[in-house]
Formats: sequence, structure tokens, C-alpha cells
Amino acid sequence: MKKILIASILVGLTGLVIAQQAGFKRTLLQTQDLSIPEKVVVQAVAEFSPGIAAGRHTHPGEEIGYVLEGQLEIKIDGKPSQIIQAGQTFFIPSGMVHDGINTHSGNTKVLATYVVEKGKPVATPVK
Repeated sequence: MKKILIASILVGLTGLVIAQQAGFKRTLLQTQDLSIPEKVVVQAVAEFSPGIAAGRHTHPGEEIGYVLEGQLEIKIDGKPSQIIQAGQTFFIPSGMVHDGINTHSGNTKVLATYVVEKGKPVATPVK
């Protein structure tokens, strides 16, 4: 059973590794099963160097974010972009193609909480 749990976590983290690029780092803090069947919560800290984007991607569930420091521009396909300052929150619905870009002159750090389908990658890149 322990091997299955570890394999499930590794599959879920695949999306976290795929999205890594120079100037962008996503660090996993925790992954926990929820009382909602087939859902898990994942928390991570994303760090962006000035001018760096996470890259267009989707999540198999919701993303709830809080900008810890700096400023982030959130671009969700089909919606106006939003500028989120340190101390502000944002929400990205399940399956929406989006990107986050550091439009601040310094580093930007975001606490992201994902409520996603168990066994699926947390993030999937989109071209």
C-alpha cells in the first residue's frame, strides 16, 4: 500500500517538475488526501525572477493563490489579465489555460494551493 501511495504522489508531482524553467521554481510543501473522494490538496511556493513567466498551463482542479511578495500578472485565456500585488489573492478555475508572469522589478513569491483530481499531474503545460 505504501508503494502505491508513493507512486500516486510521484505521478501527481510530474506536473510540478515539467513546469520548472530558468528563473521559475515551484517547491512542494505538502500533498494531502481530502474528505472529498478522489481529490487531493497540494500546496507549493512558486518563485519568479523579474520578467519570468511560469508558462501556459492548466490544472485538473482549482488553484487558490496568495502573493507573498512582489507582483504577478495572471493571464487566463478569454479573460482580461489581472495584476495581483503582495498581500492579494487570486483564483483560477479548473481546466483554464493560464499563465503567471512576474511584472515586478524584484522577485515574486506565491503560495499556491491546488485542489485537484487524485493521480493526475498538478500542472500540464499548454502551447
